[in-house]
Amino acid sequence: MFLPEIKRIIIVILGAILNSISLNFFLIKANVYASGFTGVAQLLSSAMQDYIGFGITTGVLLFILNIPVIILGWYKVGKGFTIYSIISVVFTTFFLEVIPVKQLSTDILLNSVFGGVIGALGVGLTLKWGASTGGMDIVAMVLSRIKDRPIGTYFFLLNGLIIILAGLLYDEEKALYTIVTLYVSTRVIDAVHTRHEKLTAMIITTEAEALQRAIHSKMVRGITKVPARGAFTNQEKDMLIMVITRYELYDLEHTIKDVDPHAFTNIVQTTGIFGFFRRDG
Repeated sequence: MFLPEIKRIIIVILGAILNSISLNFFLIKANVYASGFTGVAQLLSSAMQDYIGFGITTGVLLFILNIPVIILGWYKVGKGFTIYSIISVVFTTFFLEVIPVKQLSTDILLNSVFGGVIGALGVGLTLKWGASTGGMDIVAMVLSRIKDRPIGTYFFLLNGLIIILAGLLYDEEKALYTIVTLYVSTRVIDAVHTRHEKLTAMIITTEAEALQRAIHSKMVRGITKVPARGAFTNQEKDMLIMVITRYELYDLEHTIKDVDPHAFTNIVQTTGIFGFFRRDG
């Protein structure tokens, strides 16, 4: 039972290494910025060094920024999810401090693209294995637990602020290349995992009652059960329909495999919902 958890921790550490390589080898020296809390930490570090004369490293700032968010996640999201976020933040901070800051290329476009791709691989792998990189991921999870808020708006506003400040503090070119990095990151995360905040799962199963109990033991989500019949076998089945956040996809997949390995599951993007997100359908 510990093997999946060990694998998840290894993946989280690998994600932290990729994020650190993205920043220290490509983005920091080019003054091109990542998204979310990582970009905020990177921008603050650069601005302090260039305008005040002394600086705090990106890794340390990232850790400081995540402290209040992790405390919020511990009480509002759950200990398991938050623990993996803590592991990710701690190891990202560690590797940012250990890996030297180098400029592998003077071409700002190469730095923007490679930095975005490598960082997004780290984030995407972390999400795919049911963990998070902290920061805005926890904020999104908290908001999704409270109410169906347009979480993408918060990501857009924070990233928009990073782009504007990059343009004001440095030059418009840096802001434009930051947009390139954010675009590349989004596309890669979408390919590795999913960028959509909410997903609809339609599960065709012969073990509906057992699967329903197992899902409810892992997450607070309403489930609608619809009678179904196999077209070829004419076998009576049930279809369970539920809306989840992207952070719950890993747990849902493994719960289904444990209870009914033969279940057929279709995951589709959900652009919006109406009504109370946690209430049973």
